[in-house]
Amino acid sequence: QVQLVESGGGLVQAGGSLRLSCVASGSIFSLNMGWYRQAPGKQRELVAAITSGGITNYAVAVKGRFTISRDNAKNTVYLQMYSLKPEDTAIYYCKGETYSFAYWGQGTQVTVSS
Repeated sequence: QVQLVESGGGLVQAGGSLRLSCVASGSIFSLNMGWYRQAPGKQRELVAAITSGGITNYAVAVKGRFTISRDNAKNTVYLQMYSLKPEDTAIYYCKGETYSFAYWGQGTQVTVSS
């Protein structure tokens, strides 16, 4: 079993930047990884994903502003966020999955003030 722990969230002003980290308790080498977020009153949505092979995809709302990356040697996935907007405010969750199982972190709060 893999446990995921997110960090790096916080309070920033609009236009600012944050880098979120997701550290796994075990190897993520064979996992597809992703970042999701859930804002108050909204469903959890995919923000960015990166396959075990390094292929990425992004939600339209964040494309061009966010970058997902992985460092398998550190068992860590990152989400670099630039040009943050108030609508980016949410709890951000890390996810790792195989074809048969998914792992979720506890989330880290990102709040963007105007």
